[in-house]
Amino acid sequence: MKQKIKNMNKFLKSILILTVLVSSHSFAGNSKLFSAGIPSLAPMLEDVTPAVVNIYTISETPQRNQLIDDPFLRKFFNIPGQQKSKKRNRSGLGSGVIINSKKGFVITNNHVIAKAKDIKVKLHDGREFKAVLVGADPASDIAIIKIPPENLQSIKFSDSEKLRVGDFVVAIGNPFGIGQTVTSGIVSALGRSGLGIEAYENFIQTDASINPGNSGGALVNLNGELVGINTAIIGSRGASAGSVGIGLAIPVNMALDITSQLLKYGEVKRGYLGVSAQNLTDDLSKAFGVETNRGAIITRVLEGSPADKSGIKVGDVVIKIDNKVIDNAASMRNKIGLLKINTIINIQINRKGKILTKKVKIVEPKKEKISNLKINPRLAGIVFGEIKKNMPEYGKINGIKIMKMKKDSKAFIYGIRPNDIILSVNNIPVQSVKDLEVAANNNDELILHVQRGNRTAFILLK
Repeated sequence: MKQKIKNMNKFLKSILILTVLVSSHSFAGNSKLFSAGIPSLAPMLEDVTPAVVNIYTISETPQRNQLIDDPFLRKFFNIPGQQKSKKRNRSGLGSGVIINSKKGFVITNNHVIAKAKDIKVKLHDGREFKAVLVGADPASDIAIIKIPPENLQSIKFSDSEKLRVGDFVVAIGNPFGIGQTVTSGIVSALGRSGLGIEAYENFIQTDASINPGNSGGALVNLNGELVGINTAIIGSRGASAGSVGIGLAIPVNMALDITSQLLKYGEVKRGYLGVSAQNLTDDLSKAFGVETNRGAIITRVLEGSPADKSGIKVGDVVIKIDNKVIDNAASMRNKIGLLKINTIINIQINRKGKILTKKVKIVEPKKEKISNLKINPRLAGIVFGEIKKNMPEYGKINGIKIMKMKKDSKAFIYGIRPNDIILSVNNIPVQSVKDLEVAANNNDELILHVQRGNRTAFILLK
């Protein structure tokens, strides 16, 4: 028994020594992390937390009224089409990070401020300001708001490309609206994509506790430098669930690239390569004579596109872009979609076992929009747009999107709204402008199959 106790004491002593060594190594070179000789995050957080803000929003949501919303019931009960649904105020909350104290720019998630009519920012010192929206990119879930630049403190930036799995990180935000909260953890994984959360995904995964309300807040390293913008969690009940140790953040390099475009253009101008691709499987690897299952295999090359001009062909396997390994089709799409217009890149491909490098100039995609005054009078006053790679619906919905419309148009009176997706017209699927022309032309009645959010319905235009 005495020997067992002695061995146990030796074991506990070794664990204690190891813990001290790990802690010392982790905090080495950052004297601010020591308070009275004891490792502490407090000194670093005192410098960082003033740059993290709480965000509160008010938005209007329509109150559902079946008599007003349903065209058949409106007609049956002889209710005028101009009737409007009542609206109610809805509150929301989130977090943000001051990235430019001199101009008052705050970065946050788009979903935090989307459709908000009022945005209020509360600083760490208790001051409150009304914010205005500068620009937003739903595809990446990044938004920029502006507050008065009155005695603000901005955050320092790290290079998220240098981030490693196992690095210590700290999450700062406003979970559940209870006020600024700090949690810690490590980087659990890098380059998470294909989760279906955003159109463009390249997430940092962390086990630092992140909950609803943390969205838009800061993920910092032990030097107090911003490494990511906390965005989402994965839980048993989705985004409404509490933390289960899987939090996701947008890398700061990606966030700043998007921010620079929002501030310069008011939107993000994404690159266009002109290809379709799918994941490379073991079976496809054998069929195309390549010895790897990592990469994206090209399934389509559009004529006249940058890819076509560079000599990329169907069946080519993209393995690297600018020396960055491409694991699958999603990572290729992210890489291309986040490039600036007119950027020249090197694409490394595997063509039947032979490694080739193609130099490609990324260009701005052509915007294809049409006015339906020329197609069918029942669709007059609507501007349609084909679903492109820079849209959140891309790859998820096959249809054509209503970009804008007049409120006095027949379609609006019958219940069609901006951002609706037309799936088919008179049972003919529509995915392009040409499809719409064929399906809608020379018809006395139009049966539109419409998707709005997660709901679909048929609407008859006479």
